[in-house]
Amino acid sequence: MTTHAHATSEYVPEHTPRLNWAEHAPEVYKAVARLDAAANKGVDPVLAELVKIRASQLNHCAFCLDMHTKDALAAGESVQRIVQLSAWEESRHFYTEREIAAIELTEAITVLTDGFVPDEVFEKAAKHFDETELTHLIASINVINVWNRFAVSTRMVPGHYTPGSH
Repeated sequence: MTTHAHATSEYVPEHTPRLNWAEHAPEVYKAVARLDAAANKGVDPVLAELVKIRASQLNHCAFCLDMHTKDALAAGESVQRIVQLSAWEESRHFYTEREIAAIELTEAITVLTDGFVPDEVFEKAAKHFDETELTHLIASINVINVWNRFAVSTRMVPGHYTPGSH
């Protein structure tokens, strides 16, 4: 019998990953990790987690959603702000203007198939971040997209991440 309050039957079994990319291409993994560390220097940690969660939602990356929601909660972020992030346009009042500018920039960079990053989105972000901060924010957005694409394409399994273990 399951211990989950709302479960009436067993959960479906966990999928298996297609391959362990970090094991088969350790230098690539290490390079992305170094890029991630460099990109996030100077980016507010709370803002960085919001950006990582929003990009991961857009990319349907369950592994990264598991990791970054846990990291955000461990860093003191509220459940409400994390939950509302997928519908932020209807719940703007949960976020600062600076956070909204970063979220809009995250969406524009993540969903490039919609077109170029619009000038108004970039200009709005530029009002809230100096050039160094903005450059690091853009780098951070791009790096989470790299992580998302590796995790989704290799079917990394969510649910096992412990905050602080990355």
